[in-house]
Amino acid sequence: MKLNDGTEGHLDIEYKPKLPTDLTRGIGIVGAGEIVVQAHLPAYQMAGFRVVGIYDTDRRKSETAVRNVPGMIVFTTLEELLHHPEVQIVDIAVPAQFQPDIAKKAARLGKHVLCQKPLAESYAEARTLVDVCSSSGIKAAVNQQMRWSPGIQASHSIVKRGWLGEPLQASIQVNVRTPWENWPWLTQIATLEIMYHSIHYLDSVRYVLGLQPEYVYADGARFPNQPYRGETRTMIHLKFPGDARALIHDNHNNGMPQDDWYATFRFEGTEGTVKGTNGALYNYPSGREDTVSLYSNRLQRGCMYTPQLEGRWFPHAFMGTMGELMRAIEEDREPENSIKDNLITLQTVFAAYRSMAENRPVYLQEILE
Repeated sequence: MKLNDGTEGHLDIEYKPKLPTDLTRGIGIVGAGEIVVQAHLPAYQMAGFRVVGIYDTDRRKSETAVRNVPGMIVFTTLEELLHHPEVQIVDIAVPAQFQPDIAKKAARLGKHVLCQKPLAESYAEARTLVDVCSSSGIKAAVNQQMRWSPGIQASHSIVKRGWLGEPLQASIQVNVRTPWENWPWLTQIATLEIMYHSIHYLDSVRYVLGLQPEYVYADGARFPNQPYRGETRTMIHLKFPGDARALIHDNHNNGMPQDDWYATFRFEGTEGTVKGTNGALYNYPSGREDTVSLYSNRLQRGCMYTPQLEGRWFPHAFMGTMGELMRAIEEDREPENSIKDNLITLQTVFAAYRSMAENRPVYLQEILE
């Protein structure tokens, strides 16, 4: 491709997960639900990570999860996993109400932790967990794995290189049918869609733009006669410093055939636009590859660049979250997806719910508990 300065250039868009040099650090997984079976374990096998074993309060689920993964230990108790000398990283995949206690136990034993999102059910609880991990001297990250989905990671790379100029606008739109009953405990959660789905989009928007929201204005609703307790349709407006804005619009009640479903993203700046699709939500649950297209005045004017991406949100992006944590351990630095960084995502989530309740913009600085 010819760049605007007349030179030939290759668009080196980095989007694949980066892996650590040392793949042998032992991982112990807490929880054996669908996401572990369908994403964590397949991704770790692809990456060549070493999973020592797994623990779940329902031993049958643990045994089923490891059926096709030879050599893994099925731990009888959480304490057995946490005290195993070969477990250096604890991968926690349980509901938010149980997560902080497990993570604090692991941290105090000197184990690094990868927490599931949401990090906690309250901001104050999440802050306490951050303090415990910091005082324990371990690395702690959150599994906000959409950051490493091919389309979002490619968009992050593009913005970071300055090809969009000054970031000004972001939009994520999803219109699908989500079978929340696949996770029975979620059907009774009062804070459903934003806390357990759009949390990914809130995190990804600020990750790609490289900006932190000032305030959130959100609205949420149910679908008539839905069997789920929480909201399943949301619209979220984010104001960033200066002129940057974002809109997230989700509907999980699409009754049309899957040909009508869509999951798109778009990031715009003063010098260009990157847009694409989140393939994981098409042809669900099979999914397909993400797509991405870039137009930039800083590259060849009038040319839309559409590279072919490999991989999907599920399971490939899960290599990214664990890989980033393992690289941070190697390099003795904070991971990009650290639990401290995730406090901002949580503030955004809780600000959205307060906005829904009070019908007003809510500044992130209001969320302190």
